[in-house]
Amino acid sequence: MVAVVELGAEPGVGAAYARAVLGLLPGARKAGGALPDVEVVRRGVVVDRSHLAAYDRVCGFRLSDTLPGTYPHVLAFPLAMRLMTSPDFPLPLIGLVHVANRIAVRRPLSADTPLDLAVRVADLRDHPRGRQFDVIATASVDGAEVWSGVSTYLRITSARSDRPAEPGAGGGADGGAADGGAVWRVPARVGGDYAAVSGDRNPIHTSRLGARLFGFPGPIAHGMWTKARALASLEGRLPEAYTVEVAFKQPIPLPSRVRFETLPADGGWRLTVASKRPHLTGTVVRAA
Repeated sequence: MVAVVELGAEPGVGAAYARAVLGLLPGARKAGGALPDVEVVRRGVVVDRSHLAAYDRVCGFRLSDTLPGTYPHVLAFPLAMRLMTSPDFPLPLIGLVHVANRIAVRRPLSADTPLDLAVRVADLRDHPRGRQFDVIATASVDGAEVWSGVSTYLRITSARSDRPAEPGAGGGADGGAADGGAVWRVPARVGGDYAAVSGDRNPIHTSRLGARLFGFPGPIAHGMWTKARALASLEGRLPEAYTVEVAFKQPIPLPSRVRFETLPADGGWRLTVASKRPHLTGTVVRAA
């Protein structure tokens, strides 16, 4: 039976990062342990409009009382951090790679509507380069689920990768005609700006030294910023209910210049953000 932990206030992300550092110490975690069978819940979460406006600006959305499809992910992030830095979590938070994200928007959400958030982790499994698992978040109103998100994280333990390249990863490489495109100039400040509005202050996004410690020559953009920026580029064309699923490929170094392209597919779009290599590939599909 899943144990439910109900929080009366938002857990501090700063304290979670402190626990994450302690989790790197020898013997801090049980190697090979199972994921905790716990759901963290916070009810009646009210959107701070100044925070929403800041998020909209950083990610390129128009200022509006309607929540971007990626915004509830930010609201749920502190709950996910609480789970992933708990003493019984089997993998250290620092070093995890966000490799994929799927969001389902059931209906438009207004900043006026309090949300009940719930987060749990599931499906710890092997991967050619290590182990991966899912963080599952939901937002509900009056008991009805209105939004859900699944973030897949990978703990790399091997340099070998058997994962094949995706067909069409270059944006229209399958012979289709791209439905418009745009060049994004991604400034160096994106890492710090998105960290401030998302709470994701992983040093690989905000510090040259922190990035180098994990094998990057400099800071890289957050994958969820890239996804949000892609959705912002489709604003005004998105249906009221849809699913957007992406895979995070190569990181975007900061600063950078990348190209965003869409390709019509099954009543929605295929998405690509790429430079010399793809950074993000994905789809937007209208809900049935």
